[in-house]
Amino acid sequence: MTLVTVVMPVYEAQDTLAASIDGVRGQTFEDWHLVCVDDASSDRSAAIVEEAAAHDPRIELVRLPGRSGAAVARNTAIERSRGRYVAFCDADDIWLPGKLEAQLEHARATGSPLTFTAYAKIHGSDPVTSGEWRGSERIVHARDRVTYKDLRLENFIGCSTAMYDTEVFGRRTMPLIERRQDYGLWLDLLRDGAVARGLDEVLVLYREGGRASLSSNKLRAATFNWRIYREVEGWSLPVSALAFASYALRGLRKSRI
Repeated sequence: MTLVTVVMPVYEAQDTLAASIDGVRGQTFEDWHLVCVDDASSDRSAAIVEEAAAHDPRIELVRLPGRSGAAVARNTAIERSRGRYVAFCDADDIWLPGKLEAQLEHARATGSPLTFTAYAKIHGSDPVTSGEWRGSERIVHARDRVTYKDLRLENFIGCSTAMYDTEVFGRRTMPLIERRQDYGLWLDLLRDGAVARGLDEVLVLYREGGRASLSSNKLRAATFNWRIYREVEGWSLPVSALAFASYALRGLRKSRI
């Protein structure tokens, strides 16, 4: 069976972390390795991971000695990964039970080394047990195909839905910027011609507005998109401006979902 390493950065996530871990533990595909990297949280986040690991040896806790940011936390987990596939789940998002099984089958069927899925937005206060979330869902659909050219205009790939194949890419890490580092990684993976394939099935619940959310501040996220364009990818000013305009328009559309 193919091992999947799940990357979970953790910071001050005690209110949502247990549900995120339970989402991984509840997968119908059981050959996974969850690496939770605690970024010097001051709350019970590390203790929650320890309690889960005591009951499930597939869970590993790594503690960073000081606050380092989500990019360092994610990269630390990637560097400790053992699986052929590396998947991502933030500490305030929730995987539905068939996520890995369906995504692995989609990767095999399409031959794509980078896959992603649709997801449903939930509010920070929404219930997420026993299917109750369905009453408040807002769906972000997955495109069938995403190329590097597509990503130059919009980031179509939700971080907690993504999975990549290390046999094709090696263990690629994220750029060391405070936010939008996942977007930088997708661009890196697709730069040489690979195509990402989307599975348009809701397999992840994305929590908006939670205290532990890594992407709820849209204005700050926009500034880091600009850094991706100019500093990480090295695009020209006109190309960067076009990409930024597309990002802003997509943000407006998604805000209405």
